[in-house]
Amino acid sequence: MSKAIHIPISISRIIVPTICLLLTAVLVRAQDQTTLMLVTHDSFNASETVLAQFQEETGITLEIIRLGDAGTVVNQSILSRENPLGDVLFGVDNTFLGRALDADLFISYESPLIDTVADEFKLDPEFRVTPINYGDIALNYDRSYFEENDLELPSSLQDLTLPAYRSLLVVQNPATSSPGLAFLLLTIMQFGTDGDYTYLDYWQDLVANDIYISDDWTDAYYNQFSGSAGSLGTRPLVVSYASSPPAEVYFADPQPEVAPTGSIVADGMVFRQIEFAGILQGTDNIEGAKQFIDFLLSMPFQEDMPLQMFVFPVNPEAALPEVFTQYALLPQAPMMMDSGEIDENREAWLQEWVETVIR
Repeated sequence: MSKAIHIPISISRIIVPTICLLLTAVLVRAQDQTTLMLVTHDSFNASETVLAQFQEETGITLEIIRLGDAGTVVNQSILSRENPLGDVLFGVDNTFLGRALDADLFISYESPLIDTVADEFKLDPEFRVTPINYGDIALNYDRSYFEENDLELPSSLQDLTLPAYRSLLVVQNPATSSPGLAFLLLTIMQFGTDGDYTYLDYWQDLVANDIYISDDWTDAYYNQFSGSAGSLGTRPLVVSYASSPPAEVYFADPQPEVAPTGSIVADGMVFRQIEFAGILQGTDNIEGAKQFIDFLLSMPFQEDMPLQMFVFPVNPEAALPEVFTQYALLPQAPMMMDSGEIDENREAWLQEWVETVIR
């Protein structure tokens, strides 16, 4: 059985913020109100022209502090709550939302642009966080592999345990990866925690079918998955995003007429992630932070996101680029779990997963 696993010493272990980051945040905030510190994950991106527009309209310079994945961003922000690393946090998603709200990380702020957001994304009635974008965790497949081997795509999670898909699937460790955690939650929703056949039984069957477990999305998608551009991987199925196929087309030169990869968005096989931003407690620049939240909901930023972070805007009126409308599939019934339920059970589920899968 192939695995790429580094066993975490403790599922609850979190990385302590560095002294340099703390000092930078404190010194910048002490200078004036013309600099805004954004705490975010490594995947945050926006075009230079859009960020320049924010600075021109507000006179505020944006400084970005990237802290790793979404879980690390939340954990470090909780640790530094009494001396926050920045003014605004971008990147907490619905899998970590309960933890962030319980820690009282954010100041309530109801943006005047919140009415542009579809109601389904407004998970916090107190507006301590503001929804900015969403994406769907789904299986991606190497189109050429399935065509050359005349193999049908799996139509359910259960299909992945069949002999036909032995040694084909790459997943991420849910203890170290946000997409991996979303996929774990999807299996819990599908198979439950009690009964004759639970999510743990399902994972045992996946392991018996020789899945490959990576520590993070980057290794899974670019090193193990056979469908990504330039990859030497050998596995044609990977847990990724429904918006990954447009990225494969967009970055290809020349761009193909048919995406080399596809996503499977059948019912019961997709977990929706919603990403939020919030004003951090303790900020000395509340007005600047409010302006930035408004900017994140503005049409220029909403329409910029798809080709910068390959996510969907929460404003349904925002125009999508052609590569999205042509190659991205939207599921009819993506699954979501209440953030409070996730927060209450996350550590126990992860511990059970480690004990069952990594032995």
